[in-house]
Amino acid sequence: MPELPEVEIVTRGLKPVLEGKRVQRVELRRDGLRFKFPERFSARLEGRTIQSLARRAKYIVASLDDGNCLLIHLGMTGRFSILTPSGRTKVLGDFYYEDEAEASGATHDHVVLTLDDGTRVIYSDPRRFGVMDLFSHKEGHKLLDGLGVEPLGNEFNAQYLAAKFTQKAAPLKAALLDQKIVAGLGNIYVCEALYRARLSPSRKAGTLARGRKIDARLEALARDIREVLRDAIAYGGSTLRDFAGADGAAGNFQERFQVYGREGEPCRNCGAAIKRIVQSGRSTFFCKTCQK
Repeated sequence: MPELPEVEIVTRGLKPVLEGKRVQRVELRRDGLRFKFPERFSARLEGRTIQSLARRAKYIVASLDDGNCLLIHLGMTGRFSILTPSGRTKVLGDFYYEDEAEASGATHDHVVLTLDDGTRVIYSDPRRFGVMDLFSHKEGHKLLDGLGVEPLGNEFNAQYLAAKFTQKAAPLKAALLDQKIVAGLGNIYVCEALYRARLSPSRKAGTLARGRKIDARLEALARDIREVLRDAIAYGGSTLRDFAGADGAAGNFQERFQVYGREGEPCRNCGAAIKRIVQSGRSTFFCKTCQK
């Protein structure tokens, strides 16, 4: 599933295409994705101008000129294709599937937006785990309610983590994946950030938030989370079996993984074998020697 860096890259790719454009026509080729489309979805979008596009956690939010917003989640296999009037095509998040025959062609093109400049924006999603919904900017959306701070935002720092981790018995990795604490962090980048910070994913989060003085290890963790996300964005995201960047080319941050997916391989710091454990149903990769 695309994580924060991949969603950020897709958002950046869509911004120059969508911002300031009016939606002329909306074609729905099924009645929904993970959930049914809202009532009068096409009618409510048609004629609206997209004023701005932003990422919130792993969601893309398009603000419309009538005070409503279009909410988008890519799910596991969602992607956008941009077809310009000149015939040029660009793919934003070009996914790879085990069954290429199933994924090819227009079979899984579920939503087509035609803009006032003639550009067509096509959303494809073979597994249909994505989400598209409309909501009032004033009222908000249940999927966005209660989300924690953005890890690339100014509110995210060691002081914030200390406040959230105080007396928390959950493992450090689980705490960081809690979207009510930090919005948008996913399995890959939490594993990588914990390795950079030399912290065990199994350590109780509360052990880093004792006393009034901010633990230096929290300072390192906040810094390394920011850095790993920024590095991933700079390298076009991670291509495992499903993601490629805004220009259609595969991201290559996976070539820089220190622990993720490297079970049994030597740690690049100490040489010990990388371990894998399962936490809350997800694989966790770490170095038992380096991470304490």
